[in-house]
Amino acid sequence: MKAFIPFCIASLCSVVSAQTNVPSGRIVPTPIYGVTVDDVSRLGDITRSLSSLAYRPTTRIVFDEFVNPDYYRKPAVEISKVSYVMGEILDSYYVKQYSVDAYIQRTNQYLNALSDVVDIWEVANEVNGEWLGANADVVAKMTNAYNIVKAQNKTAAITLYYNQGCWSQSSNEMFKWAETNVPAYMKQGLDYVWISYYEDDCNGLKPNWQQVFDKLRVMFPNSKIGFGEVGTSRKTKKAEYLTRYYTMKITTPNYVGGHFWWYFRQDMVPVTKELWTTLNTAIKAAPR
Repeated sequence: MKAFIPFCIASLCSVVSAQTNVPSGRIVPTPIYGVTVDDVSRLGDITRSLSSLAYRPTTRIVFDEFVNPDYYRKPAVEISKVSYVMGEILDSYYVKQYSVDAYIQRTNQYLNALSDVVDIWEVANEVNGEWLGANADVVAKMTNAYNIVKAQNKTAAITLYYNQGCWSQSSNEMFKWAETNVPAYMKQGLDYVWISYYEDDCNGLKPNWQQVFDKLRVMFPNSKIGFGEVGTSRKTKKAEYLTRYYTMKITTPNYVGGHFWWYFRQDMVPVTKELWTTLNTAIKAAPR
């Protein structure tokens, strides 16, 4: 019995530990039909556009730089009634404007204010982009934000920036940067790893996405993976881009879609806009 009891206790501890590591909050079902809202004005129109989609979407709310999280309380609550919510702690464009300490403070403030209505926390956006500032600071911001989110047993994501052949420095190539700078424990522990890609930024390149996601899964074997941002500012290309990305068939295990069209607020609000219908049609046709 003495030999058996410690075994049972150890087993029980393992179960408890495993349960403790399961993120709290709503579980976002897959596939994920993501959109991005970078402006929460006209909230009623936004929620009507979201609630009218054929499948419940997941909405990335972009938390603007130097804005108090209280500003987003009502929008996040209302959006959470009709959509799952991914909160972007800070857009990549503004990361350089925050010190490491300020980024940590911002993460804590937003988490404390909105943890009950945000389902996924995007702790780093387009994290390998050359414009984010000193690499050591970028890594410190990413890892500290991840640690804060996971310490509260919440769901964490990062978004990488796909830049094959269009990087300024080879060290910022997406796979090279991630391999070098994302710690091993994050490679094992991240709940989601997204790819941001804009064809307009990369010479119109249309990558072999099956191969890209197959490779990404090797690096992040436990993470759900997909697109974290897509879009185009070219009006004549929007419908084609929407349809092509949202209906793309990827067979990589753990691939969940995502997409998170960056211009949802501009293109699909109010619900009467033509591109809202294009998006809804694409979502209905998406692989399941």
